[in-house]
Amino acid sequence: MIAQRLPRFIQNALDAPLDERLAAQAALLARPASASPKFFYDRLGSQLFEAITALPEYYPTRTEAAIFAADGAAIARHIGTGATLLDLGAGNCQKAVSLFPLLEPKRYVAIDISVDFLRDALRHVQREHPQTEVVGIGMDFSRSIEIPAELLGERPVFFYPGSSIGNFAPTEALALLRRVREQARGGGLLIGVDLVKPAALLEAAYDDELGVTAAFNLNLLRHLNRLIGSDFRPPDWRHVALFEPVASRVEMHLEARHDVQVRWPGGERFFAAGERLHTENSYKYTVGAFTRLLEDAGFTAPVPWTDAQQWFGVFWARAD
Repeated sequence: MIAQRLPRFIQNALDAPLDERLAAQAALLARPASASPKFFYDRLGSQLFEAITALPEYYPTRTEAAIFAADGAAIARHIGTGATLLDLGAGNCQKAVSLFPLLEPKRYVAIDISVDFLRDALRHVQREHPQTEVVGIGMDFSRSIEIPAELLGERPVFFYPGSSIGNFAPTEALALLRRVREQARGGGLLIGVDLVKPAALLEAAYDDELGVTAAFNLNLLRHLNRLIGSDFRPPDWRHVALFEPVASRVEMHLEARHDVQVRWPGGERFFAAGERLHTENSYKYTVGAFTRLLEDAGFTAPVPWTDAQQWFGVFWARAD
C-alpha cells in the first residue's frame, strides 16, 4: 500500500501572546472601543462564517462563484497554468480548490490565522489532490507576508477571494497590496472585491434573519475572554450592522443592551447602555476605484470581471 501524502504545515510566528493581549486591551479602552476582526476566526468563528456564506442574504460568495463559472476560462487564459497558488485567508480552501481544474497549480499554499481549522481543511485537500504539493502556513498576513522563497516558485499567484480586502481601510489595503506585490513578482494577484450597491442589500448581507452573523459577531466576545481573561457575557450585547455612505463601508458593532462593566486582569471598562464596540468595517469599491488602488500598489494592467448586476468584482493584476 502506498503511504498517503500529507500536507506540509508551517507555523509562522503570530503575535506574541502578551503583545496580542495588550493590543486587545488597548483597543477596548479606546474611545470608541474596538476589537480586531481577526478575533472572529477561532475554530467556531470559522465554522460560523462558512454558514454565513450559505445564507440567502449573503450574496458575495455565490456572486463571486458565478463570475468564476462564467469567466473562469478567460481568467485562466490571463493567469496561465502551473503556477504556485497562494491562498490568503484560505478558510476551508474550497474556493481555491474549485479553480484547480482551470489553473492546474504546481503547488498550493494555504495561509490563514485560524490554524486548527486550516489543518483540518488541508488534510481533506491533500486526500482529494494527492498529486499536488499542499502546504499550510499559520500566519497573520494582515501584519506581514513573509513566504519562504522556495515556496513562491518562479510564478507566484496570490488568491484573495471573498472581498476580505474590504476589512482594511483604503490606506491599510494599499499597504497590504504593496506587500503582496513584493512577494508576487513574476506572477500576480487574483482578488475578489465587493462593489457599491444599495444600502438595504448591504445591510441585509451583514444582518441575516436567522441571526448567524449576529452569532459570528458575538462569538468574538468569547474569543476575547479566552485571550485576555475578560468576563464579557454575550447576552449583554446585541449585533448591529449599518452602511456608512460617506466612507462607503458596512460597519459591524456590538451594542450594550444595558450598562455593562467588563473586567479583565489588570483592567476594566464600563459601557453605558447603547454604547458600541466596533468589530468590523467592510469597504465597498467601484470598479474604477479598485483598479486605481491596484495600480497605486504597483500592479500592472488590472483586468476586472463582474456579474451582470455589478454587485461583485474579480480582478487579475500582474506583478511584473
